[in-house]
Amino acid sequence: MILSVSRRTDIPNYYSDWFFNRIKEGFVCVRNPMNPHQVSRITLSPEVVDCIVFWTKNPTPMLAQLDEIASYPYYFQYTLTGYGKDVEGNLPNKKEVLIPAFQSLAEKIGNNRVVWRYDPILFNEVYTPEYHLNAFRQIAETLNGYTDQCVISFVDTYAKNKASMKALGTYELSQVELLAFTRELCRTANANGIRVVSCAEQMDLSECGVEHGSCIDKGRIEEILGCSIEVNRDKNQRPECGCVESIDIGTYNTCKTGCHYCYANHSVESVTRNNGKYDLYSPLLCGTITDEDRVTERKVISLKQRQLSFISGE
Repeated sequence: MILSVSRRTDIPNYYSDWFFNRIKEGFVCVRNPMNPHQVSRITLSPEVVDCIVFWTKNPTPMLAQLDEIASYPYYFQYTLTGYGKDVEGNLPNKKEVLIPAFQSLAEKIGNNRVVWRYDPILFNEVYTPEYHLNAFRQIAETLNGYTDQCVISFVDTYAKNKASMKALGTYELSQVELLAFTRELCRTANANGIRVVSCAEQMDLSECGVEHGSCIDKGRIEEILGCSIEVNRDKNQRPECGCVESIDIGTYNTCKTGCHYCYANHSVESVTRNNGKYDLYSPLLCGTITDEDRVTERKVISLKQRQLSFISGE
């Protein structure tokens, strides 16, 4: 199986101690977001975990403990944007902390295992196309040699972030403007040895040199593993998403970064409430198993394709 850690929250930043405890214990429990009393127990044995995909804006809390997962293949989706605290509220300084952390991580595990995300891109009076192009260029130059890919997307408005988007005064570019903007981003990235792909974008950006990407990427995972895997596209994601199937172990309404474009948190109050339930020794992230819960073992297998041996006697 492929483990997603996590689309729903920033586990490396806020819950890495819990995650490493789950690795030591060898299993994790996850509530069904649509049916909270339905809980899956998932084994974390290296024999069945083919790859871990980490999603984060700040991996520094877990960098010193990466040796504890040396028996697991993994890579990072690492978001680095040009936004200030008015959009991404609770992050350390990017130039002083987050860019050096990206570089350090890539040096430790390889630049093919740290994917840069510059997303989602929103436009307003502060964050104009010109601002983004300048910020993107500065970051791309510092990440030259430290990553081989950048993922971009343009902000989507959901019920959970609609009020925030309105407060930020966001606006959309015309298609012609958006293509010109994307073309310039791609030119800058390519000049720094970085390929640009899109994340779940409906618009075809191939004329700008940007192909549809896969964040949970079969090709990248096979490259890391050195073998093929048998896995299907994730049907639980949006139609435009190219990700393959994975199991996400995160919990919604637990991320403390406070991004105004976030779709994973309902409110500040819900995050505060759930963080009050955090127990780093619990099998659940921000919660405990109760008598009302129905816990079932989720069947998981390795996705690696085994070559049959045709040697006589084997």
